[in-house]
Amino acid sequence: MPKVRSIELLAPAKDLQCGIEAINHGADAVYIGSPKFSARAAAGNTLEDIRTLCSYAHQFGARIYVAFNTILTDEELSDAETIIWELYRAGADALIVQDMGILSLNLPPIPLHASTQTDNRTPAKVKFLQDAGFTQVVLARELSLNEIHAIASETTVPLEVFVHGALCVSYSGQCYISSALSGRSANRGECAQYCRLPYTMLDAEGNEILKDKHLLSLKDLNQSQHLEGLLDAGVTSLKIEGRLKDVSYVKNITAYYRKKLDALFAKRPEYKRASVGHETYTFEPIAEKSFNRGFTSFFLQQRQKDITSFDTPKSVGERVGTVKELKGNSFTIAGTKQLSNGDGLIFFNSEGNLEGFRVNRVEENRVFPLEMPRISPKTILYRNYDHAFEKLLEKPSAERKIDVSIEFSDNAFGFTLSATDETGCRAMVTYAFDKELARKPQEDNIRTQLQKLGGTIFKAADIKVNTTGNWFVPSSIIAEMRREVIEKLLQVRIISYKRELVKHSNNQINFSYPVKELTYLGNVYNSKAQTFYETHGVERIAPAFEAKPLKEVPLMFTKHCIRYSMGWCPVHQKQKSPWKEPFYLVYKDTRLKLEFDCKHCQMLVFHDNK
Repeated sequence: MPKVRSIELLAPAKDLQCGIEAINHGADAVYIGSPKFSARAAAGNTLEDIRTLCSYAHQFGARIYVAFNTILTDEELSDAETIIWELYRAGADALIVQDMGILSLNLPPIPLHASTQTDNRTPAKVKFLQDAGFTQVVLARELSLNEIHAIASETTVPLEVFVHGALCVSYSGQCYISSALSGRSANRGECAQYCRLPYTMLDAEGNEILKDKHLLSLKDLNQSQHLEGLLDAGVTSLKIEGRLKDVSYVKNITAYYRKKLDALFAKRPEYKRASVGHETYTFEPIAEKSFNRGFTSFFLQQRQKDITSFDTPKSVGERVGTVKELKGNSFTIAGTKQLSNGDGLIFFNSEGNLEGFRVNRVEENRVFPLEMPRISPKTILYRNYDHAFEKLLEKPSAERKIDVSIEFSDNAFGFTLSATDETGCRAMVTYAFDKELARKPQEDNIRTQLQKLGGTIFKAADIKVNTTGNWFVPSSIIAEMRREVIEKLLQVRIISYKRELVKHSNNQINFSYPVKELTYLGNVYNSKAQTFYETHGVERIAPAFEAKPLKEVPLMFTKHCIRYSMGWCPVHQKQKSPWKEPFYLVYKDTRLKLEFDCKHCQMLVFHDNK
């Protein structure tokens, strides 16, 4: 029998409400922003909210990870140390970090996860992080299944991968375009998202190749059809992007992957969920109904052409059909999706721009818009707001329950009630009562009363009534015993939850960093980070770009290649571009130059100051 491996579904939370709903809808773990020093500066949370979320999650054996993944200045390190201790006392299960200076602080025994911002692409890098004491490593989104398997084969640290959500076009932690052009550093949680802007593409002679296209904007990730392959490659944690997304996104996408994983576990018993409980939903989760720019599996199965979202960086939602016939203030639609009053529909107009309108009324396949758009037959329609679906998600839309077996019996001086949950946690109460034989059978009433666990996290999966006689038992006594035993069982669950604790050592020097030199790409922003790398054999260390902005260096490293997207890749497509290089991307006063590194199969983006 192969060893059973626990698999974690990791969901995002921008706030406490999103975190609780992520747990309710099936997350085994939730990641949420720290009060400070989070790579989503707009998604910070209070210590009290994090404490509340930890308490709620731990009932189900679920974990809370706190994103603490910006690079820090020397002046910020003391404040960071204080906050880390506060997060530990609040119950956080791990910190997601980028700055290696944190490892030199006086830390509580809280596990550290290496953020994808640390650019984790190779077995050597992940092995180093493992040796440095990280208990989980978030891999780069660009890796293929083969590359993930290679890393897993040479390391033992649990590996985390993104499976859904927005894609950074650059390797995470290696994008400086926002910092260079606006002073807003992505490594400091303030990305200005230059990748989502519309650019005009020019060749070396100023000829216009494409106009106002979102040439650095990617589709959204969706690996729901590749979960089994990821687990077989060695992945332990499956992560949904979205710490800025709203609660309906968190509900829908978490439930979507929960159902996918539960179905997978049913046929692959060597995998199991990392927390406990069973969910019931008031809706059928559908990934296309939540914010998305169209979906891609990115580079999971090597390079593919259709990864970009050149036409728009906005959500396109789900395709619902095509326009058939226009008639006055309405039109008919050919499609299989059921539309509702209040739906939001969008389409690309003749200029290739996105337009949208609200549905006022639907009669069978005839749509009456609130305002009739300028639209023509055969136009493809998408729904980016499903009114009926969103109304379902505005209400309580999931319950998560833990199965419990309950046994009611009598003893020499009264009655005993015990409850054992699906993990083996057990509680028992006794009640002194003068037993009298009842005139009517009591068992059905006892069972009925013991079933009533609705306001708790438990569900009565099995009830046994083992009494030596048909004793009269007042319903009020059964209800009181039920309330007391469930309260005790919950306390047992809370007490039995074991946080992973680690002992941090600041003196580990018997292993070396994979390279001897760090350029600005090392993101070394403080003296403790510099000392950390020096201790591990790095001989030359340049300061972070944020500390010393550089000119004439790449501001973005991306596996997305515009030349490949246009069909001009000399390696994979064997076709030559009809335009003279270098190519430029222009948006207002911003001018970017592109270079193509075919040896490493990547594109470099520079700021063109000329």
